[in-house]
Amino acid sequence: MNSALNKANGLITPLTHLLDQMAAHGAVRFYAKRLAPNDNSKNQVYLGGGFGALNIIPHGPVEGDDSDRAGSVRDRAKAMVSFFWLDEDGLALAPDAQLILYPKYPEVRMSGFLRGAERAPNVLMKSRDEGRVLVFGICADGRVLGQVVAADDPIAHAFDAAASSLETAGVFHDLEKLRQDGTDPKDALLAALRRIHAKGWIASQKMGRAGVPAPYSARNGGGYTLEAELGIAPNGYADPDYMGWEVKQYGVSDFTSYRARSPVTLMTPEPTGGLYREEGVAAFLHRYGYADKSGKADRINFGGIYTASRDFHADTGLMLRLDGFDTTTGKITDLDGGIVLLDRDDNVAASWGFRGIMAHWNRKHAKAVYVPSLMQFPPPEYSYGNVVQLCEGTDVLLLLAAISAGSVYYDPGIKMEDAGSARPVIKRRSQFRVRHEGLSALYKSISRA
Repeated sequence: MNSALNKANGLITPLTHLLDQMAAHGAVRFYAKRLAPNDNSKNQVYLGGGFGALNIIPHGPVEGDDSDRAGSVRDRAKAMVSFFWLDEDGLALAPDAQLILYPKYPEVRMSGFLRGAERAPNVLMKSRDEGRVLVFGICADGRVLGQVVAADDPIAHAFDAAASSLETAGVFHDLEKLRQDGTDPKDALLAALRRIHAKGWIASQKMGRAGVPAPYSARNGGGYTLEAELGIAPNGYADPDYMGWEVKQYGVSDFTSYRARSPVTLMTPEPTGGLYREEGVAAFLHRYGYADKSGKADRINFGGIYTASRDFHADTGLMLRLDGFDTTTGKITDLDGGIVLLDRDDNVAASWGFRGIMAHWNRKHAKAVYVPSLMQFPPPEYSYGNVVQLCEGTDVLLLLAAISAGSVYYDPGIKMEDAGSARPVIKRRSQFRVRHEGLSALYKSISRA
């Protein structure tokens, strides 16, 4: 345990006891925020500039806010949070808790955390007292647990004593270190990855839901094998993580240059608007697709690379643009906008609304580690490199800026076979990708270790 935590000594106990209570109710990640005077039920709780808080606090769909105070549906958006106050009697649901997104600043705040909540800490959350501390417990199923304490509470003293030694993510202090008896989660992650690197070739495997690895014979087992070695079990809410770090494997040509063999697929969202959505994939392909270039009969394809910096694609007549995003300021100017594919007549062939993009991006953790791998077969085996990339502080606004700059691109693989028959077979694949070296634009900090 490091010196700062040693100095805290017994003071840590009240805080770690609270974290244990939260863990007993299902929490797997833990954060604390020191509340400012304006962090109260009247002014809402400030969760940071940008939209990075959306990758820390689980939430429901991002929706337009048409309440009177909003002025316009485009002024702000909201997302419900499954939030519970924790006290000595257990959990108390705060049914109206929500995140409020203010694109013009931009920033995120939390509101509605007292209304309708039994046993809510009304006095503390209505006050402007300095030194209050709000502790969050994030559950794998998307619930968020909370407890607030006054400045003179032993939990607040414990937090104050430990704060300088804790990792931060925006306005949040990451409390995972206290759960690990002072071991830094990043150090623990790197130690585990060094152990896996030292094992050399590892038989392909996949972790089962019961937590027992099983052999895996398909050729896409690099990520599954790494997760199994780290003891990561799949969960339905977010991407797999190790102590809060999203773990991403990527294939390389060798462990000298560490050159990635393929781009990184960031997300695979289906379009939410345009002809594709309104008239269907078949109508989209008949209008914008092209005959298979390898000569396969009765097949229509839709492919190519589309970036915001390119003109109309020669094969499809479409180009990609961002509607409602200011490239200069890096802000969303219209929440009803999104990523659009336009034809030469300015018709929207397909679009992805900003709110849907947020839903996909916000499944990602605020921190990710990218681990290089080699594969050999048969049978399939993987070896993992000893130089990894640690990426911290993502935000959907960084993604949109990277799309605007052309480094993140749309790379579809949509096709229709037996196109002239009564029962054509359609395959959908819409994906946004980035070259591996372009990952740095998607995080506030990136380092090699």
